[in-house]
Amino acid sequence: MELRDVLTYLVWLIASVTFILALKFLASPRTARTGNLLGAAGMALVVAWTFFTTDGMFANWWIVVVGGAIGAVAGWLGAKRVAMTAMPQMVAIFNGAGGGAAALVAVVEFLRDTDLHPGELLPLAFVIATLLGAIIGAVSLTGSIVAFGKLQGLIASRPVKYPGSQIVTAGLFLALIVLGVYLAAVSPSVPLFLLFVVLSLILGVQLVMPIGGADMPVVVSLLNSYTGIAVAATGFVLSNYALLIAGTLVGASGAILTQLMTKAMNRSLFNVLFAGFGTGGDVAAAGEEGEEQLREIGAEDAAVLMAYGKRVIIVPGYGMAVAQAQGPVRELMDLLVAKGVDVQFAIHPVAGRMPGHMNVLLAEANVPYDRLKEMDEINDDFADTDVALVIGANDVVNPAAREEGSPISGMPILNVDQAQKVIVLKRGRGAGFAGIPNPLFSAENTSMLFGDAKPSVEALVQGVKTA
Repeated sequence: MELRDVLTYLVWLIASVTFILALKFLASPRTARTGNLLGAAGMALVVAWTFFTTDGMFANWWIVVVGGAIGAVAGWLGAKRVAMTAMPQMVAIFNGAGGGAAALVAVVEFLRDTDLHPGELLPLAFVIATLLGAIIGAVSLTGSIVAFGKLQGLIASRPVKYPGSQIVTAGLFLALIVLGVYLAAVSPSVPLFLLFVVLSLILGVQLVMPIGGADMPVVVSLLNSYTGIAVAATGFVLSNYALLIAGTLVGASGAILTQLMTKAMNRSLFNVLFAGFGTGGDVAAAGEEGEEQLREIGAEDAAVLMAYGKRVIIVPGYGMAVAQAQGPVRELMDLLVAKGVDVQFAIHPVAGRMPGHMNVLLAEANVPYDRLKEMDEINDDFADTDVALVIGANDVVNPAAREEGSPISGMPILNVDQAQKVIVLKRGRGAGFAGIPNPLFSAENTSMLFGDAKPSVEALVQGVKTA
């Protein structure tokens, strides 16, 4: 074995270690920044080593440099300019780009090998890995684009179906299987392979369009797992262990995250993908929540209740993210703590539009990590809480989940309704993103403070200052 080969394996090993450590550090908001830097450093090491050691790379150096520059600028601008409320959309697009890259590599490698061995059957392992990279990467690309559109509001958030859609999906699967068998066992036909890729792109759209917008976070996580598997297949095709390990890690972590999210919603992955749940907040009419029974409260009265309570639990939701109210929420917390109030934050696993959404927003406002409590850790404390302040959350605090026959029956929720007093900050009277009415809002111990979250919290801040 040549020295360059030995060094290449060493670089791949070092990079793989950084990827594993990055996942470890990403498990906590305290160390997430370090995890990101480690993962980026490992990938940069692999890219640089590949560029300087691959034969013939310098002949096309400008393609690598220009492509790398465009990708770097796009990534930097995305990270800097995209608001936290749009982060799920950016994750979807970046994830789709990864899947698309894996599919392109599969296409290029198939075309190259068929050109080198015209009329010959390609090695079975190579063909299988190439086909997997092509189909999974293509599905991830177009599926992620659809998920982006639903999250961004460019595509209807409701499940989009048409008569015979399931037959079309089944037909696409069958056609891909037949084409795959033919390419592997009969003839590596380039036109048929390109048809295979096109049908895979259509399948990605066909699979995601029938899923409601409220389920897009689960879909993005699943597509992220798909991208990892596609990258791992690409690593096998290229005999690149770094890609193989990185793709396997992404695929496994994405699958685990998907499983955790579906568990937090008490639903199966099959139900998420095929039940058409999550139709969007515009489904329920305003009157469905019993709005004639809603009790409204002024900001000053709500501030007094919190300022003179012993314990306050704040429940952040997507409404806080949309209003960018995390700064005023931090100020409200500081004022209450200064008055001797025990303030904690209750974080539901699927609050917001992606896992960890609320944690990141609150960390951005420098809310201490030890005040952020996961659902299992804090749920029993609501019964001993004076005031539960719900800021723009709906479905994750909906008591309807405890009722048989409810669309969210069995979904674990935050036990907000068990607090002595519940104050809900809400922009309007409609249902939440899943389109399900919430009986919490008309409960006897609940008062509603209507308005945009940021000015509402700022009014609470002023009220606590004068209380």
